[in-house]
Amino acid sequence: MSTPASFIHDQFLLENKYAEELYHTYASKMPIIDYHCHLTPNDIVNDTIFENISQAWIYGDHYKWRAMRTIGVNEKYITGTAPDKGKFTQWAKTVPYAMRNPLYHWTHLELARYFDIHELLNEKTASGIYEASSAKLRTKEYSCQSLLSKMNVEVVCTTEDPTDPLIHHQKYSKGEHATKMSTSFRPDKAILIDSPTFNTYIDSLGQAADIEIATYEDLCAALANRISFFNDNGCRVSDHGLSFVPFDTFTQSEVFTIFTKRRNNQTITESESLKFQSALVQFLGEKYHEFGWVQQFHLGALRNNNSRMLEKLGPDTGWDSIGDYPQAESLSKFLNTLDSKNKLTKTILYNLNPGDNEVLASMIGNFNDGSVKGKVQFGSGWWFLDQKDGMTKQMNALSNIGLISCFVGMLTDSRSFLSFPRHEYFRRILCNLFGSEIQRGELPNDMEWIGKLIQDISYNNAKEYFDF
Repeated sequence: MSTPASFIHDQFLLENKYAEELYHTYASKMPIIDYHCHLTPNDIVNDTIFENISQAWIYGDHYKWRAMRTIGVNEKYITGTAPDKGKFTQWAKTVPYAMRNPLYHWTHLELARYFDIHELLNEKTASGIYEASSAKLRTKEYSCQSLLSKMNVEVVCTTEDPTDPLIHHQKYSKGEHATKMSTSFRPDKAILIDSPTFNTYIDSLGQAADIEIATYEDLCAALANRISFFNDNGCRVSDHGLSFVPFDTFTQSEVFTIFTKRRNNQTITESESLKFQSALVQFLGEKYHEFGWVQQFHLGALRNNNSRMLEKLGPDTGWDSIGDYPQAESLSKFLNTLDSKNKLTKTILYNLNPGDNEVLASMIGNFNDGSVKGKVQFGSGWWFLDQKDGMTKQMNALSNIGLISCFVGMLTDSRSFLSFPRHEYFRRILCNLFGSEIQRGELPNDMEWIGKLIQDISYNNAKEYFDF
């Protein structure tokens, strides 16, 4: 339990009595359904115990890496070969300079919730916090499964490529666990025909499906095979991380020819690439509908901007940013094409450019047809927007144009087992939004009903929406 002097105290981010009641009475105890993340299934099934907090907290966290680079930390203390304690010390040195960045809130919230540490992290406190937290992490009570249980995580949904054999998910499903683990199907490598590794990937996809992929029909058959395999192993969600949803008119003959050209290592045009991607994304969308899956689209990232560092460190190491791609027209045509065939499955749309908030908030209303509560969703603030201002703007846009009461709420999208207090962070911001409007007289003082809506957004809507 925190003390009044703690930075992370009971009323953190809650600005009035209504917000406090909504959070503490209705939101705080709800379980977590984390329906999209990038945790390693191997760590979950083997119940990994980390040797120290750097391994659990800094490894793979490109949010922290970007901040450390900004204040001039040498790369050896970030992704390099420096000792783990040295890396932690450099992160601790960075934290005081991260004020007003969400990392400052997340850092102290995570220290408080997992380790009951309420000191501010800085260079002076680094050694003591490193030793205290690492000592706990080396015990069974802080294994990966225990960390999930500690945060009341009911379901965690990892993200796998279609070629993945899902051996970890299969093994985990045979046991009894407090947290259920599912997976999501991410076939982007089969869509991105311009990638220099496209043909190599298609070969590996063919091996996974036991199909020699020579034609576009073979490709569709292989993907259908893997969707069925994933479904048999409990998958109920797909995910795409695309700059935008591709859409163009095409004929089957055109698509067959384009794919054959690419398989023969011939150059294809930008127009041909768009036709191929459009065809394959539509094929996948129909398959997701056939299996009753939820499809997710994470849109708008401009990836791998720094070619020098990409060559040195590889992708997903902190060199991505917000893109400014046109979204509305192609997205509308894609959704409409599926809907016109009555093959539009439940869909969640996430954007990375806050300028597209109202675009997506209004787009979902075009395809909510009354068949399912909140069938098409405007997803939670994502990546660079996964912070107080970004989440508030997303929820305000959704409230103004749609129904936030049908919102499936928060997800971590994280690679860290210490990220789950972000659900608490989201819930506190949500409760403060409603509580502030109650105080101003913009909403009625009906705590029972508004409390129900808070619980729905925190947990119940996701529970109903996903078939985990």
